[in-house]
Amino acid sequence: MDRVRWIVIGIGDVTRKRVIPAILSEPRSELYGLVTRDPAKAEAYPGARAWRSLEEALRDPAVDAVYVASPVALHAAHTIAALGAGMRVLCEKPVAMDYRQAQSMVAAGVFGVAYFRRLYPKLRRAKELIEAGVIGQPLLAEACNHGWLESEERGWLRDPALAGGGPLYDTASHRIDAFNFLFGPPARATGLLSNVVHKLSVEDSATVLIDYASGVRGVVDCRWNSRVVRDEFRVIGTEGEMNLTPLNGPELRYGNTVEMLPPHVNLHYPLIENFVSAVLGEAPLVCPGTEAIQVDWVTGQVKAHGVLRAPRRVLLRAWSAGLRAARPRFLRARFRT
Repeated sequence: MDRVRWIVIGIGDVTRKRVIPAILSEPRSELYGLVTRDPAKAEAYPGARAWRSLEEALRDPAVDAVYVASPVALHAAHTIAALGAGMRVLCEKPVAMDYRQAQSMVAAGVFGVAYFRRLYPKLRRAKELIEAGVIGQPLLAEACNHGWLESEERGWLRDPALAGGGPLYDTASHRIDAFNFLFGPPARATGLLSNVVHKLSVEDSATVLIDYASGVRGVVDCRWNSRVVRDEFRVIGTEGEMNLTPLNGPELRYGNTVEMLPPHVNLHYPLIENFVSAVLGEAPLVCPGTEAIQVDWVTGQVKAHGVLRAPRRVLLRAWSAGLRAARPRFLRARFRT
């Protein structure tokens, strides 16, 4: 094999803007077909076949690889089906709805996961510098990603039955994986989930604490309730610190040094390139499922311990109502206005 024929499940925001353009521009790749509930969407890609179901697509013997970009709730079923049909699979993040489901996917075979920040030149350079001792012993890693609600086009992210969670699954997962890439498997994790501004079925803010075997502690805070956009990332060590803020930008700062290492203009292109190289036996997967599911373990710990709280004003109303109900009758009469 010297060329990989892809099918992509789902024609949504990420696939239209990044995944499909990456496949079309990667010289060893061919966009063979698309799985979509609306075949009219596939008309934007002349020459690509269209199927309404993955089952139909997998019957085509020409298919080599599947990009799973369906809602998180379908990742496990689609990945396991594709692996069972002998396909190579690259799955969107997070891997699954929960850790147990993610483990079932790993048991089904080898697949890659789209934690594309592992291929940011500055994150790879940061890992190299940290391991070389440039900031001494790393102690604390901090990351935050703040913004407002996703667009209505991506409104499915607010449905826990489809997405699993809010910013914990959507944006915190990327930062958790970046920490795991830098420091190895997480040893302990906990966190807090809350709805501070928006009345959603998922959280609008998530704070995650992770401890690593080396002693590094990671803190990730991701929000859909801030109109001030933030994309911060830094690592503090015994002898200095390394600042990658903004994470999606080119700057890497440590000591008096600033290195400019911009990501690819299409953030998914290096991911597609690496996956194709792995399929052709030229390179290892940068993010195999066996490593990616460590994020699912962390988010599972957070969901188990981070009680989803109501907005503070709701809690205060409930607290006040409880106090009134609990007052002795003579006090209620005395202080009635």
